[in-house]
Amino acid sequence: MPDLFNRGRRLALQDSEIIYYPNFIAVPEANAYFKALLERTPWQQDYITLFGKTHPQPRLTALYADNGKPYSYSYITMQPIVFTKELLEIKNLVEEIAKVEFTTCLLNRYRNGKDSNGWHADNERELGDNPVIASVSLGAERYFHLKHNSIPNLKHKLLLQHGSLLLMSGETQHFWKHQLAKTAKEIGERINLTFRIIK
Repeated sequence: MPDLFNRGRRLALQDSEIIYYPNFIAVPEANAYFKALLERTPWQQDYITLFGKTHPQPRLTALYADNGKPYSYSYITMQPIVFTKELLEIKNLVEEIAKVEFTTCLLNRYRNGKDSNGWHADNERELGDNPVIASVSLGAERYFHLKHNSIPNLKHKLLLQHGSLLLMSGETQHFWKHQLAKTAKEIGERINLTFRIIK
């Protein structure tokens, strides 16, 4: 269950609407969800091409949706499968906070500190003009980096806790990029669930 007293902390960053809920899912439930998703998700590893060279993506992914619509990013097109019981439970909790109904969830599995996600914005056309992105973190804590597109010294770093929710909306994706950087630290596995609406 979500922590009803956890009202969330709005990040004081211009040109953004970002709210962080550090204790969104209590630790016992978060532990159970993490174990179930780790074991039951049909993880895949796609390939990306950067500067003419093709590499395996530095993380594993899976896509779920309730409308059958694919999702494309970085020249990768993923076909969804039907939501599991666990994902539907988390989706319902997220929708209570976000006040929107999500169609799709992209899962990212970071196996260790070498797995990462480079600078990007969630601004694909099928997400609409001002997308609502709800990101649930399970497992090892990792730093989430933000940087403004046109103000070089405007940056922010946030440690995403086990069981936390990060909600990005409004014009955030127009003005900000984000990443999950590599780390040399010995670190355990993390699963990130990003709920979105595919038009």
